[in-house]
Amino acid sequence: MSEMNLELAKKLIDGAEKEAADIGVQMVITVVDDGGNLIAQHRMDDAWIASLDVSKNKAWTSVALKMPTSDLEEAAAPGGELYGLNTTNDGRIVVFGGGIPLEKDGKVIGAVGVSGGAVAQDVQVAEAGVKAFKDNN
Repeated sequence: MSEMNLELAKKLIDGAEKEAADIGVQMVITVVDDGGNLIAQHRMDDAWIASLDVSKNKAWTSVALKMPTSDLEEAAAPGGELYGLNTTNDGRIVVFGGGIPLEKDGKVIGAVGVSGGAVAQDVQVAEAGVKAFKDNN
């Protein structure tokens, strides 16, 4: 059974949302468990509707591959060894930043996915969520 739960997900979302508000970008923040199942999803006022699926898929990708989605960017580019990876798994694999796995005792127990800004902003907000997760775990 996953150690990720709604209470912890809410704390992570709060930390990420504060960072998003600080940089002035409306985001969607998604938390999944170790099986990629949705625990919580939060859409800030006026955040893009498209970011609902993108943030969830970023979180799912991070759990499925046990790595940040930003780690896939170079390898999945044309000519890279993982080129085309994003076309697998019914298109759920996201190959740019904003998804980060959540680890406890060296084991991935879930992930956060953030979408709504430039990739660097998505990563910054996801990292704030990871920090909140670590601070509360």
